[in-house]
Amino acid sequence: MSAIAGTRARLVWAVNLAALALVLLWTIPTFGLLVSSFRDRDQIANSGWWRAGMSSEASNFVRAGTAADQVQEGDLWVIAGNVLTEGQSLSAWGTNSRDPAAYAPGDTAELKDGQALSVAEDGSYRLTSPTEFTDQRGMRIFLTTTAPPKFTTENYARVIGAEGLGQAFLNTFTVTIPATIIPILIAAFAAYALAWMEFPGRALLIAGVVGLLVVPLQLALIPLLKFHNEIGLGKGYMGIWLAHTGFGLPLAIYLLRNYMVGLPREIIESARVDGATEFQIFRRIILPLSFPALASFAIFQFLWVWNDLLVATVFLGNRKEQLVMTGVLRELLGSRGGDWEILAASAFISIAVPLIVFFAMQKYLVRGLLAGSVKGG
Repeated sequence: MSAIAGTRARLVWAVNLAALALVLLWTIPTFGLLVSSFRDRDQIANSGWWRAGMSSEASNFVRAGTAADQVQEGDLWVIAGNVLTEGQSLSAWGTNSRDPAAYAPGDTAELKDGQALSVAEDGSYRLTSPTEFTDQRGMRIFLTTTAPPKFTTENYARVIGAEGLGQAFLNTFTVTIPATIIPILIAAFAAYALAWMEFPGRALLIAGVVGLLVVPLQLALIPLLKFHNEIGLGKGYMGIWLAHTGFGLPLAIYLLRNYMVGLPREIIESARVDGATEFQIFRRIILPLSFPALASFAIFQFLWVWNDLLVATVFLGNRKEQLVMTGVLRELLGSRGGDWEILAASAFISIAVPLIVFFAMQKYLVRGLLAGSVKGG
């Protein structure tokens, strides 16, 4: 007995450690994304989120003034300015990309044609020439700068103040709520029939549902859109509701059927003996007992539809009044998708509602995922 108890204790420790590892695996990147959402573009480009509390060193270049900015001082023509932004300090500077840190602050570099460039510690530069400048594009000054840690809420302000975000928020709710409720209603009837009603071909239908779980939805996008156009649905809310319903039904039927088939058979048989119809059994017995599975699928479907961009783009459209939240946030990232600070901030704004839904229904999630693992005697 002591050996069995020791084995069980080790197993419990192994399970707890595995759970802790999984929590850390998801928590650390999420925390990093949260930190990045409060940093600006330069900080994100120059250092990782784990260095957010440290001073960061960066190398870049700025352009000096042009011929239009020159002034004459005695026998010299002078272009002056400052190469630093607020909060930066100068570590080194240079005049070409091959040696971008050739000079210390305060040094003077001798250039061609008698020109000279000096950059002071405060970032002020002075470019002099014995002859008049003719360049219409200022020369590049390469800098190595140090900036203190800085956090900002400008990323969130930019996302929240984005044009059309309020309408997109309403559009997302308009898509998500029906696209969550409709498949649950249909799947509940189908799952009850596959679990407790005897009819020819039931096994084939169950196998077909399982097979559809592995079919990528991308294969059906274009054929389904063509079908919608042929029957007159086109692009609109009805079309996207039906699309999400079709894509979500296999998982919904699978989860609910596994849960319903594990319910105590005695309860259902007793109801039938008492004269209850199939619909009465379904409505008064099966649905109340299956609420954990219904809530579990509702969480999955809500999260999937809320975060969806592909299906919304295909079946709803890209006009500003049609965009969902993910569509508006995509526009904020720019044509090259390089605004990582916006991506980080928008991620936390977009997950606010799904988090509320998840925490409100999380107590049913595990019970729903364990559907069918234990059957009533």
